[in-house]
Amino acid sequence: MADNGRLGRRLRSREWFDDPARIDQTALYLERFMNYGLTPEELRSGRPVIGISQTGSDIVPCNRHHLDLAARVREGIRDAGGIPMEFPVHPTFENCRRPTAALDRNLSYLGLVETLYGHPIDGVVLTTGCDKTTPAALMAASTVDIPSIVLSGGPMLDGWFEGELVGSGMAIWKSRRRLAAGEIDEEEFYETALASAPSIGHCNTMGTASTMNAVAEVLGMSLPGCAAIPAPYRERGQMAYETGRRAVEMVHEDLRPSKILTHQAFLNAIVAVTAIGGSTNAQPHITAMARHAGTKLVPEDWERGFDAPLLVNMQPAGKYLGERFHRAGGVPAVVHELLEAGRIDGGALTVTGRTLAENVAGCESRDREMISAHDKPLQEHAGFRVFSGNLFDFAIIKTSVISDEFRARYLSEPGRENVFEGRAVVFDGSDDYHHRINDPELEIDEKTILVIRGAGPIGWPGSAEVVNMQPPDRLIKMGINTLPTLGDGRQSGTSDSPSILHAAPESAVGGGLSWLRTGDTIRIDLNKGRCDALVDEEEIERRRREDGVPPIPPSQTPWQELYRNHVGQLDGGGVMEIALKYRGAASKIPRHNH
Repeated sequence: MADNGRLGRRLRSREWFDDPARIDQTALYLERFMNYGLTPEELRSGRPVIGISQTGSDIVPCNRHHLDLAARVREGIRDAGGIPMEFPVHPTFENCRRPTAALDRNLSYLGLVETLYGHPIDGVVLTTGCDKTTPAALMAASTVDIPSIVLSGGPMLDGWFEGELVGSGMAIWKSRRRLAAGEIDEEEFYETALASAPSIGHCNTMGTASTMNAVAEVLGMSLPGCAAIPAPYRERGQMAYETGRRAVEMVHEDLRPSKILTHQAFLNAIVAVTAIGGSTNAQPHITAMARHAGTKLVPEDWERGFDAPLLVNMQPAGKYLGERFHRAGGVPAVVHELLEAGRIDGGALTVTGRTLAENVAGCESRDREMISAHDKPLQEHAGFRVFSGNLFDFAIIKTSVISDEFRARYLSEPGRENVFEGRAVVFDGSDDYHHRINDPELEIDEKTILVIRGAGPIGWPGSAEVVNMQPPDRLIKMGINTLPTLGDGRQSGTSDSPSILHAAPESAVGGGLSWLRTGDTIRIDLNKGRCDALVDEEEIERRRREDGVPPIPPSQTPWQELYRNHVGQLDGGGVMEIALKYRGAASKIPRHNH
């Protein structure tokens, strides 16, 4: 009898069936799988059992079409000789989850680890889409380390409103500013938002969802071209079928995440995020995936991406949306450009069994306005700049969204290019910001730096997308749409705000933002990657001693308390630190339960 993968060793191995004392226990394992029509011959045949981790549901609308795509995955698995078993995954959806979906990434990860480890599954198709479903799935795949392959759900169709492209997420931020300026009313605000989401699929911008699915492809964890196919396109169903087929083959080849998710693969991903104009959320997610894969990224690794060029002309860093990106060649065309320029390592192994370079051979851009040549980029140096200083040990800024207007106002003083100082106005969480941003007593002007704290993994809890604060209505009406912003939380991947964010350690654990006060002067130096409050050490120590840490809201659920007790900071990916030691869990078969 064939012994394919963990299920074969657990339920179908010859040694098991030759032991009369174990035959009854085998029946206990198998009989309930047959109550919906599977046969004993299937379950005892030695054919690999392939799980389909189902992230689609009514409360995860960006992934809901996976409910239909799973049928094509099943057909691919069957045609390749496998047995499909679909199972639900904890729902993770960005828009409506309170206090933040960042809590769900680690919870979904934990649940998926238990499912893949504790059930008779030989390999898995990881369905992804909305922001955190991708890193959660890949973190779990590394922890368990069984053959795994990502099936992205794909972006929505391009949104249009009054003859103009409107990108999901981007439309919200732009419309907020227009509403504050009195240019539109609330009804037009809603109409624009609805127009930006015209079909099934995740964000059609290069927000966190498109970024992370592109990262999965660059890491080698999905089939070439998978990330960018729009959700409604026929190619999406074809990709689902091929992914199911390949999952079975990977089990026979014993091709596991530990052979693919190497340190070099993550360095490739960092460079690719710059080239696509990817979300700032890529930083904690890539860091988290790397740590669960057993490799460590240091701040210097992000400098590889800082010097890389922007190649993809897609909102928020560019003009266009997901359909045109796909038609231009998608991720394979971007990777091809980076390989030709020697920016990334093409020798990295992928789920195809071939190298990254082999996967994208000949995949040149079909639209140079959408995906530019490496030697004719949209921007020369477009990556994340890493900061440190007396306010934090680590933070980042996305330089590709620094507009000409922002650069002229803050970064162009002769002799002090890329250096500016401003007066801080500090908010304790987003409620405080919304209540006071228009308060004239704060005296917010174009030289103000808006600071938000209490928004990190422990303080929120979960780390909230609140750093991209817009100016007071008064300034927006004057044409000042963006102020410098800084915080220990995150911001939406669809935001075009050049914020300094992910500050670690956060204020809730005594980081520098905890002692910062409204009226302090902050100096920001993009050349050196420094961000410092110009406050003398004695005053800092007095504030720490006398004022302590700003209060944070109490936990409201058991999971929030567990999360706060074990989560790390954003510079380390915001992972559950206790989970890192369990890498490769599936190398040992669990104890039987009867």
